[in-house]
Amino acid sequence: MFKSAKPLFLIVETSLHVGSGSDLGIIDLPIQREKHTNYPKIEASGIKGAVREVFSTQPNLAQLQLGWDITSIEDAKYKEAIKLAFGPETGDLYAGALGFTDARLLLFPVKSVSGVFGWITCPAVLERFKQDLQICDIDFQHSITSSNYIPNYSNLIVADNKIVLEEYTFDVTIDPTVNELANWLAKQGLPADDEYSYWREKMQTDLVVLSNDDFRDFVTLSTEVIARIKINQETGTVQKGALWYEEYLPSDSILYSLALTSPIFQENDADKGLFMLTDQEKKEKRDESEKVMEFLEDGLPAVIQLGGNATIGKGIVRTKIYGD
Repeated sequence: MFKSAKPLFLIVETSLHVGSGSDLGIIDLPIQREKHTNYPKIEASGIKGAVREVFSTQPNLAQLQLGWDITSIEDAKYKEAIKLAFGPETGDLYAGALGFTDARLLLFPVKSVSGVFGWITCPAVLERFKQDLQICDIDFQHSITSSNYIPNYSNLIVADNKIVLEEYTFDVTIDPTVNELANWLAKQGLPADDEYSYWREKMQTDLVVLSNDDFRDFVTLSTEVIARIKINQETGTVQKGALWYEEYLPSDSILYSLALTSPIFQENDADKGLFMLTDQEKKEKRDESEKVMEFLEDGLPAVIQLGGNATIGKGIVRTKIYGD
């Protein structure tokens, strides 16, 4: 059972295709979606696999882990720490101490007549986000139960408190509560780096809380659909039958997952490797799950790749752990 939990925000920087397999509809390769809401999602197994791959293939990350000195730590100890945190790749000797929930969609970008684009969300998404944060013992007091609200000084307004998203016009109301929500999301959901200052400012003005139904329609109908082809190298033309359509979650989408950690599943302290508590840590009543969370926080890169089509630059995602 997990004892520690923290939100992990995923900011999509290039179009993201985390596929659900082939389909008989118009789109040959759709993205993963929740069955009951049709909202886009990313399965937890995909997130965990991508994060493990980064930890396993970038040995320089060991230099970042909890202030370790790479010259004084055997490579075998670092590899053992990966196995204890993520679980062994073969066999079922023990479960990993680190887990993730499915990544849920929080904010979806939609083009606007004014302001280029805005982020949309809805009361149902915000209420679910609030529930998930309670698991992490985070008191989120910015949920909104009504719809068609925007913050002050929105760049999306065309005239007379109207905004135009895609080809649809919405009458909106300015609400200070949305200001508080937008400020919280800009601070906690986006990186604090200087290069993200523009996006933090934009989020504080260009957030829209739509109705649940309108949000569902946008995330269903306004994703990117791209035609892919294969060229016949002998003729230089499209190979017969090699035309298909792929669906992508657009860049600037923002999702979140919960990183969950538990104590190491080993009875003997000697088998817990770098996660073994020292006598001082035991006196301070620290928990192994905290050390596993630190292992993730200190080693997770700012940018990872998720989903397919990595060789054509798809799926570049920026990570942000709550509180960093």
